[in-house]
Amino acid sequence: MLRLLPLGLGAFAVGTDAYMTAGLLPGIAHDTHGSLAAVGQLVTAFTLCYALLAPLLASLLSAWRARRVLLSALAVFTVANLLTALSGSTFELLLVRGAAGVGAGLFMPVAATAAAAMVEPARRARALAVVLGGLSSGTVLGVPIGLALADHWSWRAALWLVTALGAIAWLGLARLLPDLDAGATPGLRGRLTQLRDRYVGSVVLTTFLQTTASLGLYTYLAPVLHGSIATWQLWVWGLGGVIGSFGVGPLMDRWGRPAVFSAVLLTALALALAGLSLVHSPAAVAPLLLAWGAVGWAFVVPQQHRLLASSRGGPAALALNSSATYLGGSAGSALGGIALAQGLSAATALPLLASGAALTGLLVQFAGRTLAAPAAEARSAEASNTGAPAGEPRPGEPQPTEP
Repeated sequence: MLRLLPLGLGAFAVGTDAYMTAGLLPGIAHDTHGSLAAVGQLVTAFTLCYALLAPLLASLLSAWRARRVLLSALAVFTVANLLTALSGSTFELLLVRGAAGVGAGLFMPVAATAAAAMVEPARRARALAVVLGGLSSGTVLGVPIGLALADHWSWRAALWLVTALGAIAWLGLARLLPDLDAGATPGLRGRLTQLRDRYVGSVVLTTFLQTTASLGLYTYLAPVLHGSIATWQLWVWGLGGVIGSFGVGPLMDRWGRPAVFSAVLLTALALALAGLSLVHSPAAVAPLLLAWGAVGWAFVVPQQHRLLASSRGGPAALALNSSATYLGGSAGSALGGIALAQGLSAATALPLLASGAALTGLLVQFAGRTLAAPAAEARSAEASNTGAPAGEPRPGEPQPTEP
């Protein structure tokens, strides 16, 4: 598992960078003499390039092996953060933040694929949890550290931190990452084919709805908590995220059934979010925040596992799932803003709407499994318990065919 640590550190750098930028906007606007609204587009540039441009660029790199893609993507991400720290105008920042989003969007899905390929099938969920756990840890540890550096020095110091993390992760990958065959980087045609597959489409749409609920509501955490938010509440949510990210892997490796895990986590998320509309005291809010963070961040691991185990999944599906994560968060933020503009209550209506999005995701998952009836998930569960490669028949069984 030592070879997985640079992948986890790279994900930590991505998580820190993605979720820290919003807190740096006032300082950036002051130094660049730009409006807060204009500087706020830096977050949009990162997110859209992560979700949209990175998959298109990855299509052009379909012939590259995983090691080359990971090293190149992390190099782009690290250099872009270096240039962000040195930039002096809003236009320059928009360009380099977009480049950072492309690097992050290329890195994350291939990192998950590589992590799963570097271990035996029985430990696949644990390997995926290292990558996702690095991403969630970036929000819990990296973001507060970066913002503390920004408070004591400047917003540029926070970007120097991300640059250093990216550089260390790159060196670790160059030293420890084998030239493994994690599957070819998917081309554009392969991605479009994945979108037409009902099973893969249902998994990716479920991820989109889950992040619309979880990350979308997180954008409005302060008004949801009746207009004020304490630092400890952010830490409770983030602590739950770390526990969920790292804890779900060993549980899945032991019991299998990633689809069941996804359904349970969606149900728990819907209940936790709905509960926020009913409680008001800090003592009652704390366990709901902990549960929300835990099940919200844990959800990506079984989804990735389902896509990798399916004969119709693989790197292309993981890339789509990664894009859906960021698009869902953006959609949730936009829809929450629309709801508030219509006069709906942030403390009551937004948690209930987010809970409804999570329940809709649960319905989509059930519908997708019913329509597609993938035998691959049954083989995935057997692989988790027997150590056989996912999707590979047992002795005496015929080789499964694609539907």
